[in-house]
Amino acid sequence: MAVRWSLEELAAHHPGPTCEVRVPPFGVVQCLAGPRHTRGTPPNVVETNPSTWLELVTGRANWADAVLSGRVAASGERSDLSGLLPLVPVRPVSD
Repeated sequence: MAVRWSLEELAAHHPGPTCEVRVPPFGVVQCLAGPRHTRGTPPNVVETNPSTWLELVTGRANWADAVLSGRVAASGERSDLSGLLPLVPVRPVSD
């Protein structure tokens, strides 16, 4: 449920057909304004597993580190989501 909600929020806050974000098996959305693809694999694709996605959405993981470590596959010149994440930063609990 959290993965689906966060994907929907990403698409709602950054609508468009330019980048496809995939978090199998829970969901896929298109986001970012710009050119639309019409056939085959989109030129801008982000794919990751559910736990990594939720870490990125909450700010518990860094985009660049996740890409460098292979936890996120990002292809295409418009697949960098670092400026869009976290969606919901987790604040530390104070004493």
